[in-house]
Amino acid sequence: MKAKYIFGIVIIVTFTVWAGISFNKTLTPYVSIAEAKSTSTTVQVKGQRADNGTFDTDKNLFTFRLIDEQGEQITVVYDGAKPGNFEQATEVVCVGKYENGSFKAKQILVKCPSKYMEEPAKV
Repeated sequence: MKAKYIFGIVIIVTFTVWAGISFNKTLTPYVSIAEAKSTSTTVQVKGQRADNGTFDTDKNLFTFRLIDEQGEQITVVYDGAKPGNFEQATEVVCVGKYENGSFKAKQILVKCPSKYMEEPAKV
């Protein structure tokens, strides 16, 4: 084989391996609250809100309680504003890490049923 073909193959393999490793780092798995407490990586925790939460305007922190499917509760602390439709949420997904006794969320995803409900037929 010629040197330029070998060099090309090495570049393609290197790029493919780098792309695979980079993609794998962006994956954030769904876990239970118990699993989130035992890991130090970024994860997604899904559950129902236990309260409407509180917002600290001085620190810009939104805090609320989350209950997962197993009934376990956790305090979620989010550095940002309360999502607009939080009170109507049927389910909340928090992306972040468990640190110092609470779940530090980087992102909060709110699932609101009103967006998906069928409109009644007009007669």
